[in-house]
Amino acid sequence: MTSTASLSPAEAAARLAEFTVVDVRAPGEYASGHVPGALNVPLDHLPAAVSALKSAAARGPLLMVCASGVRSTRACDILAVADVDAMTLSGGTSAWEKEGRALDRPAGARTTWPMERQVRLAAGSLVVAGLLAGLRFPAARWVSAGVGSGLVFSAVTNTCGMAAALSKLPYNRAPRSAMDLDATLRTIQG
Repeated sequence: MTSTASLSPAEAAARLAEFTVVDVRAPGEYASGHVPGALNVPLDHLPAAVSALKSAAARGPLLMVCASGVRSTRACDILAVADVDAMTLSGGTSAWEKEGRALDRPAGARTTWPMERQVRLAAGSLVVAGLLAGLRFPAARWVSAGVGSGLVFSAVTNTCGMAAALSKLPYNRAPRSAMDLDATLRTIQG
C-alpha cells in the first residue's frame, strides 16, 4: 500500500479553491463544523461515492477531511484501490481550527463530540461497567475483555467497529434535509 499524501492546514488553506473537499465524518460531526466548502460523504458511504469522486478527481485534486486525519487517510486508501488520487488534511478539522482557521457551522446546528471522543467514552464506560458488574457476576468481566480485544483489533487494523456503530446513533445523524447523499454526489460529479 502506498503512503497517503497529506497537506498541513496552511498548505490546504492556500490551495482550498483548487480542491473538491470531502468530509468523511458522520453527518452530525460534519454539521457541528467543517472546512469551508466541504461536502459530506460519510466514510461508510464512500464505496457508493467512488464513481462520483473519480469524476471529480479528473477535474482537479481531492482533499479528504475528518476530525484528526485517521478516517480521511482510510478514505484515501479506499480511493487508491479504485485508482482515485486523493490527499488528506493532516490533523483534520481539529488542526485546521487549532491554527485559527474558521469552520463552517450551519445556523442552528448542534455540537456533536468528535467520533474518537465518543469511542473513548463508550469503551471506557463498557470496561468500567464490566468490571463493576464482575464484582457480583464474575462472567461480566468478559465484557471488559471483549472491549479491550476490540480496541486492540481496532489499532492493528486501523478500523473501528465501535465508531461505525456509534455513527448510526441519532445524535450523529444530521437532519434529513441536511444529509442527502444523492444530492451531494450530484454536486461532486458536477
